[in-house]
Amino acid sequence: MTDVALPLLIAVPILAAVAPLFSSVLGFRAGWYAAAVTTAIEVGLAAVVLAAVYGGDRLVHPVGGYPAPYGIELVGDGLSAPIVALIAAVSLGVVAFAYTGGPRRNSFYSAYLLLVGGLMGVSITGDLFNMFVFLEITGLATYALVAADRSDRSAVAALKYLILGTMGASFFIIGVGYAFISTGTLNMVDLSARLAGSYTARPVLASFGFMIVGLGLKAAVFPLHTWQPDAYTYASDTVTTYISALVSTVAAYAIARVILTVFTLAFFEAAPLARWAVLTFATVSVLAGGVLAVVQTEIKRMLAYSSVSQFGLVVAAFALATPDAVLGGVVHLVGHGLMKGGLFAAAAILAATHGARTVDDYARLGYRSPVVAGTLAVLGLALVGIPPSIGFLGKYYIAVGAVRAGVWPVAIVVFFSTLLTLAYVARLLERLYFADPDAAAPVPEPSPDAPVADGGETEDTDHAGPASGDGGDTRTVRAVSSGMVLVTVLAAVVVVALGFAAPVFETLVEAFLGGVFS
Repeated sequence: MTDVALPLLIAVPILAAVAPLFSSVLGFRAGWYAAAVTTAIEVGLAAVVLAAVYGGDRLVHPVGGYPAPYGIELVGDGLSAPIVALIAAVSLGVVAFAYTGGPRRNSFYSAYLLLVGGLMGVSITGDLFNMFVFLEITGLATYALVAADRSDRSAVAALKYLILGTMGASFFIIGVGYAFISTGTLNMVDLSARLAGSYTARPVLASFGFMIVGLGLKAAVFPLHTWQPDAYTYASDTVTTYISALVSTVAAYAIARVILTVFTLAFFEAAPLARWAVLTFATVSVLAGGVLAVVQTEIKRMLAYSSVSQFGLVVAAFALATPDAVLGGVVHLVGHGLMKGGLFAAAAILAATHGARTVDDYARLGYRSPVVAGTLAVLGLALVGIPPSIGFLGKYYIAVGAVRAGVWPVAIVVFFSTLLTLAYVARLLERLYFADPDAAAPVPEPSPDAPVADGGETEDTDHAGPASGDGGDTRTVRAVSSGMVLVTVLAAVVVVALGFAAPVFETLVEAFLGGVFS
C-alpha cells in the first residue's frame, strides 16, 4: 500500500505541529525535537514515493475512500515526486541548521511544521480547490514565519506579503470558480477531459488567466514579485533559507500542474495567445529579475531578485510545453531549491561570523572563512549554470526545448539570463577572493558565544562573534556550529552530484511526459 504514504506526507507534519504548542503549556521547549523527528519521517515517506514513481508507478490515493471525481485524490507522479523529495530534504536540512542557529521557540516550530504540511499538500493534491486550501495554509504559515523575527521591518514585510499573497489566492480561487462553472468538477484529470472542446469559451479563458496570475504572484514572477525582496531580506536568516528554497518553488510547480494536467497542450493549440502571454510574462521576469539582482548591494536582496529571474525561467519552460522544456523546468525547480537554500544558509553563516550583509562586506572572506565561502562560490557558479551542476542541467534542457520548438527568443533569454547571473555572482567572487586586502573589514573581538572555526587564516577570525558593524541585527542566527557548515557543504555536494543525474531525471519524469505528450 505505497499510496498510503501520500496522505501521511500531509497528515504527519500538520498533526505534529500541535506538539510544540502542548509542550509550551507544560513548560517544555520541545519544538525543535518535534520538528526533527517529523521531518525525518517525511524524508522516509518521500523516499518511498520517489522510489515507487521511479519504478514506473503512478500513485493515487482517494481520500476517505471516495473515488474521483466526487472525492479528493492525492497523486504521486513524475511531476510531484521530485518536489516532494525536495521539500522533505530541505525541511530536514533547515531543522538541522536551526539546532544551533535558532530560533528555538516552540511557536516557531509549530508554524514550521504547518508550512511543511501545506507545501506537501500543494505538491500532491489532484483537486484544484484542495490546492487552494493548501496554498492558504502555506501562505498563513509563511506570513507568521516572516514576522517571527519580531522586528519592525519583518512585521512590515510580513504585512506586505499577507496583502499581496491574499490577492494572489483570491485570483486563483476566482479562476477555480470559473473552471467549476464551466465543467461542474474540481478534480484535475476530470477537468482536463471536460474542458476539451471549450477552450476558447470566455469562462475557460478567464479561468486560465486568473489562475496563472494568482499563482504568478505566489511564485513572485515580475511584476508580481514586490513582496519577495522584503520578505527574504527582513525575515530571520533561518526562515529566509527555508522559504527561499520552497515556497515560490511550490507555487511554480502549481503553475506547471495547471498548465500540463488541467488545461493540457490542447488548450495552447486552441488558444495560442495564452501561451505567448505566459511566455512573455515569464521572459520579462527572467531579464528584469536578473538586472535588478545585478544592481543590488545587500546580499539577501540580491539573491531575492535572483529568484525572480530563476522562476521566470521555470515558468517559461512550462509554457513552452515541449518534453525537453518540461523536463528542464522540473530539474531547474529542484536545482533552484537546493542552490538558493544553500546560498542563503552560507550567507547566514557569514553574517553571523563576520557581520557581512553587503557585497562590500564580503571583501577577503574567502581567506577568513574558506569552507563557507568556497561553498557559496560553488553554489553561485551552479546558479550561473557552470557544468557539472544541476543548474547547468536545467538550463540546458530548457534551451534545447526552446530551440526544438522554434521559439528562439526564449533560447536567447536563457543565454542572457546566464550572463546576468554571472555578473552578480562574479561580483561576490571578486570580493571574496580578489578584493584589495585593505578593503577587508577588521577582525572583530572574540565573543563568549563564538562560532566555530572555518579553517581561516587566523584562529581569532573565525572564532569571533558578529562584527561590530552588525548593529545587533535580529535576523542573524545566534551562533554557528560545524553542523551548520556541514549542511551548506552538503547542499553544494548534492548540487554538483545531480549534474550527473540526467538519466535519473529522465526516467523519473518519463511516464508523466508520456501522458502529457501522447
